[in-house]
Amino acid sequence: MPRYVVFDVETTGLRLWRNDRIIEIGAIAVTGNNIGEEFHTLIDADKPITKAAQKIHGITRDMLAGQPKVEAALITFRRFIGNSTLVAHNADFDIGFLGYEYSRIGQGLRNRHICTLKLSRKLNLGLPDYRLETVAKHVLGIEVERGRLHRALDDARLTAKIWLKMGELA
Repeated sequence: MPRYVVFDVETTGLRLWRNDRIIEIGAIAVTGNNIGEEFHTLIDADKPITKAAQKIHGITRDMLAGQPKVEAALITFRRFIGNSTLVAHNADFDIGFLGYEYSRIGQGLRNRHICTLKLSRKLNLGLPDYRLETVAKHVLGIEVERGRLHRALDDARLTAKIWLKMGELA
């Protein structure tokens, strides 16, 4: 049975071209219909966090003090994901940052990936938007508080539930 890893990242900002960096990774292993082990780490990327990004996730520089450096965190995450297919909501963003970080340490990211945002647009026509909270409400019947802080592990857990439900709908 294939193993998927549903993941999310939080970053210092929203733009790779500005050298923004990953500061949090959260992930959930999914095999069949079972949600399995979890992975979570904060990362000390030694880079200031933009006000816009901090407003989204609430992570401060103080929270990153003493956390693993990027290379150590990525090596540990690589062990967790293995050759699993990666799943993310708005995967272009998350995979873009993850691929960039792996290239910075001289490694590639060759895992296949699936985007629940793109799947949502195909399976759930006519939603007002396709933000994670909106899709969760429509697909799972879960009301997610608007304005809540986006944290990587919480978003990965929610995306994993959506991913499993989409498998039932497809």
